Amino acid sequence: MLRKIYYWLPPALRLWVRRLVYLPRDLFRGPSEMPPEGLIYTGSGDFKRQGAEWVQFFRDHGGLKPDSDVLDIGSGIGRMALPLSRFLEGRYEGFEAMKVGVDWCREHIEARHANFHFKHVPLFNDLYNSDGIDAAAYVFEYPDDSFDFACAISVFTHMAPGEVENYLRQTKRVLREGGHLTATFFILDEESEAMSRTNPSGFVFRHDFGHYALMDKKVKSANVAFRRAYLEQLVKDAGFERAYEVKGAWCGREKGMYIGFQDVWVLRAIGAADY
Repeated sequence: MLRKIYYWLPPALRLWVRRLVYLPRDLFRGPSEMPPEGLIYTGSGDFKRQGAEWVQFFRDHGGLKPDSDVLDIGSGIGRMALPLSRFLEGRYEGFEAMKVGVDWCREHIEARHANFHFKHVPLFNDLYNSDGIDAAAYVFEYPDDSFDFACAISVFTHMAPGEVENYLRQTKRVLREGGHLTATFFILDEESEAMSRTNPSGFVFRHDFGHYALMDKKVKSANVAFRRAYLEQLVKDAGFERAYEVKGAWCGREKGMYIGFQDVWVLRAIGAADY
């Protein structure tokens, strides 16, 4: 019910509501390198712990090294960038649709780390922005073969099929051969669909559009799931192969560490995309 009410609000008002809810806590919090809770518009749970666990996952399974050049797709308000700033010696580039996140990251991360850069890209997304650039046609503003590692955490779970297809192709273009992308999805297959229907704690995508499904028809980008076969073809056509997979707890599977909520794919860039 609370999620329905939240989605009913216009995008700009959603962030203001969050700011008001967390205002008392933010006013009396002590010094912290973390952003105020009222400004955190991505994910849920322990912001600091989540970021640290993701970076460890990138190092263990995603091909991330200290000297990697990194692209953070949907960099938010620094959930990945903050822990990366204590580890990364290579170049970091992050782009984000929400200006409030970019402004905070520039002031608190970029100003202290010369190898970190953040870009605001005003993309349309009915969860966050009521107008803006079409993500299905957006060309990443980086040269070919610029990065060794990219991540898109809780990004493709809020995008339409054409947008995901474009982002996969753009990511492949800017990755060096053999580079890695760690991305999260909601993946529909026989197992996950059966579990989500019978488990009250799982996400249910009731609005079926064939190769994808939506949780909410009013806010289409709220949560988007893709059928496994369709997603596998998108990945292949973009020039990736899947190197590692973690099945998520979103459908009712037993939940382990935070990264286990959404489905995680580690993709390796292997050849020319199938255009």
